[in-house]
Amino acid sequence: MLLKPLLCQYLQSEELRQEINAGLNVVENWNSTNGFIFYGKSGEISTNQPTEQLLAVLSLHLLQVCLIYVNTLMIQEVLSSSSWNNQLTKNDQRALTPLIYSHINPYGTFHLDMNERLVLKMEEEVR
Repeated sequence: MLLKPLLCQYLQSEELRQEINAGLNVVENWNSTNGFIFYGKSGEISTNQPTEQLLAVLSLHLLQVCLIYVNTLMIQEVLSSSSWNNQLTKNDQRALTPLIYSHINPYGTFHLDMNERLVLKMEEEVR
C-alpha cells in the first residue's frame, strides 16, 4: 500500500487542513508572544558570542515560563467563580490560552519586592 503524499492528503481532507491550521495558529501566537516579551534590539539576538546568545535564549525562556505561569494562575482564579460553570462551551474551553499579554506593559517601571508574594486566590486555599 502506498502512502499518499502529504499534499494530496492535505487537499483531500478538510479535517487535516483544520488541524494544520490550528497548529499554525498556536505557533503564530507563540511567536507573537515571544516578539512582545523579547522586545530589546528588535527581538533579535545580535551577537555571535555563544555565551551571550545562551544568556539571551535562557532569559527569553524564563520570561516565557513566568508569563505562562502567572497567566494560568489568573485564568484559574477567574474560572473558579461558580458563574463560569455553565457559561463556557467545549469550544470556549478549547480556546483558552495562557499566551496572552495585552495586560502587560513592558515599557513601564517595575517595582519588585522579593519579600512580597503575588496575591492570588489559589494561594489562600493552599494554606
